[in-house]
Amino acid sequence: MRIAIPVAEGKLCVHFGHCEQFALIDMDDKTGKVTGTQMLTPPPHEPGVLPRWLHQKGATVILAGGMGHRAQSLFAENGIKAVIGAPVAPPEKLVAEYLAGTLATGENMCAH
Repeated sequence: MRIAIPVAEGKLCVHFGHCEQFALIDMDDKTGKVTGTQMLTPPPHEPGVLPRWLHQKGATVILAGGMGHRAQSLFAENGIKAVIGAPVAPPEKLVAEYLAGTLATGENMCAH
């Protein structure tokens, strides 16, 4: 499993299309342990680019603060599960809570 998290200033960026980087965190499906982390600078934001790019990078899940309906559809079409309403926190904390089933998600922070 590879989890993608949009990051700005070391924490989840609420608007994934405007993040500084994406944290790509690799997990061992059997042990649930982190096996690697990459910080990658995304390509310029245009509709549909980030879902394809993250798919090419092997992402299977994206944890996001907010995301429009079209973006959610594009992630699904690219085989990436979108978890919306994640809080602003460091990527490692979000992944640990997601894997433990304790990630508290709130409202979608994106209205478009």
